[in-house]
Amino acid sequence: MITLLISVLVAMIALEHLYILWLEMFAWETKGKETFKGSLPDELFPPTKTLAANQGLYNGFLAAGLLWSFFIQDILWQEYIRLFFLSCVAVAGIFGTLTASRKIFFVQALPALITLLIIILNTKF
Repeated sequence: MITLLISVLVAMIALEHLYILWLEMFAWETKGKETFKGSLPDELFPPTKTLAANQGLYNGFLAAGLLWSFFIQDILWQEYIRLFFLSCVAVAGIFGTLTASRKIFFVQALPALITLLIIILNTKF
């Protein structure tokens, strides 16, 4: 049961980062403008499109790592990969919280931290 919960949480976090990839790489000037309304003036979206795409690519790497973990047969190795990529998500979320918006903590960092904690408590190293 815990294994299923962990898999669901990891999948949801991966999907969230795929969504962020899409938002920042392909929809920055449309949906991105709606999402970050008030955080950035409308006139700054076109000149920051490349910067946002770069951020989106990094989010894609986080998603790819989490999704990769589903294809690893060795359970211990799978946990290590999940721990690494979830830690990266948590650190990125905490940094975003400190530098951009407190909302990022609840959207990115907290789900990763909760999933990390569940994995650690469930691990039999």
